[in-house]
Amino acid sequence: MTATMSVTLPDAITALVAEKRAVGYKYDAEARVLARFEAFSRGRFSEVGTLTEASVRAWIVAARGRHVKPATLQGLAAPIRELARWLGRRGVPAYLLPRAALPRPARYVPHIYTDSELAALFTQTDRCHYCAEVLLRHMVMPVLFRTIYACGLRCSEARLLRVEDVDGDAGVLQIRDAKGGKDRQVPISDALRGRLADYHTHVVGRPGRREWFFPGSRPGEPLTLGNVYHNFRRFLWQAGISHGGPGHGPRVHDLRTTFAVNNLRRWFAQGRDVDSLLPVLQAYLGHSSIADTAYYLHLTAESYPDITARVQQAIGDVVPPVMAGPRDGD
Repeated sequence: MTATMSVTLPDAITALVAEKRAVGYKYDAEARVLARFEAFSRGRFSEVGTLTEASVRAWIVAARGRHVKPATLQGLAAPIRELARWLGRRGVPAYLLPRAALPRPARYVPHIYTDSELAALFTQTDRCHYCAEVLLRHMVMPVLFRTIYACGLRCSEARLLRVEDVDGDAGVLQIRDAKGGKDRQVPISDALRGRLADYHTHVVGRPGRREWFFPGSRPGEPLTLGNVYHNFRRFLWQAGISHGGPGHGPRVHDLRTTFAVNNLRRWFAQGRDVDSLLPVLQAYLGHSSIADTAYYLHLTAESYPDITARVQQAIGDVVPPVMAGPRDGD
């Protein structure tokens, strides 16, 4: 494709989305943003076949008019910037919005749960009572949150487990199509293995075909993020763990972060060679880069200052600061 060749925005968007998915990205949310931008641009700039400063700036102004948060604004701008780069590589003039044009969202600092907080949280999940509107909630929630923590899973990885993904006999979870389109196998501890076996007997093994290991309130559908979050906030309150409101946490995802930090803390306490074990943790968590896993070393030092010197000895200055965060989004 050259500058003299014609390309429409819908064609460019279709090609960009196809390329992203071909290399393993889901690119679903981004595709929706691009489709909305195309409709927006077509409605206000009907004769424009590319990205102009006027159309891109109008998109940002419209978003600001809705008073969206800085992180949301970044999410609305990032796919548009990627489309501009895609067009530019093909010789099609396109306006690239400068990064400095948007406010940087405040970086969330993960909450590392203390041992007592974890105990209190899981005690409350075990006390989850029967609900006539959500029949299996009292059995699903205690196992769901323990699985997230004990296996260091992302929330979506846990709630989208299918029945065949949980091999209790082998003691392995099959995580499919995770972040970056990756699959991985996650070994489970004996304690969790026993809980999953009991759960399978009382929930999954009931008469009738079940697709999802953690079924949602609607037949044939998995738990929704909203359902998980609603129950999580209730368990936090019951456990006496304060919450700073939306965007402040603690989050469900912080269970995964705490899992990583607690593993590193234990390795240091055991005198293990943490530098050589870091790739093991990387594979277990499904990180694409060792630098993303090394980020947890800094969090470990922040949470347990007594081992700060040993952290620096193990990894030196390559550990990114806490406010930077892992590059693959954790």
